[in-house]
Amino acid sequence: MHPAPAFREVDPARVEALIAARGLALVIGATGAGVRVAHAPVLLAAGRLRFHLSAANALCTALNDGATALAVVSGPDAYVSPDWYEAAEQVPTWNYVSAEAEGPVRRLDRDQTIALLDDLSARFEARLAPKPAWTRAKLSPRTFEALLAGIVGFEMRIERLEGVSKLSQNKPAEVIERVAARLELGGDDASRAIATLMRP
Repeated sequence: MHPAPAFREVDPARVEALIAARGLALVIGATGAGVRVAHAPVLLAAGRLRFHLSAANALCTALNDGATALAVVSGPDAYVSPDWYEAAEQVPTWNYVSAEAEGPVRRLDRDQTIALLDDLSARFEARLAPKPAWTRAKLSPRTFEALLAGIVGFEMRIERLEGVSKLSQNKPAEVIERVAARLELGGDDASRAIATLMRP
């Protein structure tokens, strides 16, 4: 991550909130065959990021205890037309929010992996309330054991946590408002979400 100073997110709580709200990360690690990337559900607490990958994923073999991994969580993003600035010598850009967590990982044991799965389903099922929450109790023990054998749980000890909130902060207030208003008219959820974030 190389954010311009104007866009660097300096509030760790906001970076953590983005990770918690999104819940899905790109986990990146180096293997003997090159850099590999996998999407993974994540939970962040007390400076630790827990996630799991398919045991068949090539990244699993690279993430031995102590190996460094990078997790990237992207929030909403939106294209910004230079015409919206109503000023000369402007160029197209994107407004977006993003977070990165980096640090050494360790493999979780069986009980810790089960706890991770329970915590993941509890967190994300809660968002669907009042729907009754799904739990692994709905699976037969045989099915659960087969699924458990097919994944590897990990925990990252976060040594670097950074964020970017690129929301036109380098523009005058009236331009920020004009761009936000145009994004609201953009018609998609991400554009509207960025417009909301642009406003204090």
